[in-house]
Amino acid sequence: MQRRVRASSAGTPPDGDDRNADPVEVAREIALRWLTNRAHSKAELASALAARHVPLEAAEQVLERFEEVGLLDDTGFSAAWAESRHRTKNLAPRAIAMELRRKGVAEEDINAALDPIGEDDQHAAALRVAQRKWRQVSGLERNVAYRRLAGAVARKGFSSHIVAAVVAEVMQPAGDAEE
Repeated sequence: MQRRVRASSAGTPPDGDDRNADPVEVAREIALRWLTNRAHSKAELASALAARHVPLEAAEQVLERFEEVGLLDDTGFSAAWAESRHRTKNLAPRAIAMELRRKGVAEEDINAALDPIGEDDQHAAALRVAQRKWRQVSGLERNVAYRRLAGAVARKGFSSHIVAAVVAEVMQPAGDAEE
């Protein structure tokens, strides 16, 4: 009895010896499979196709066609990614920009995606992080709690002035008014 082996993301085509397959069709299948799970940047898909040894010409042809029909849009992808990461993970624009750069998104798309995140939005997100962490550290010595709160907020990519403001805001009701 013969078994069919599924392809891994970096392995050979699904049916084993598929040397005669049309490279454009192979590229299209791989790209569609990747886009089924979530949106991706053009650079991410290009890397996935290169990892599967798709010829460069075929990969470029498929990626251009996907852009033409709207399946691939780095501007839309970066805007949705930035909004989602800020809303669900409480990340600062600086951290989101780093993620988008790693995904190969152009600077102008990154800047456009981060424009809607204002200072008030950043303060609110940083405050949510600090309040969540405060539940864990409120019983500790004040200076230890301060360091842990500041570290948690700073790791989300917020600037030092936002970190200081939200940590002071969260800790203020906890006691000492002299700080």
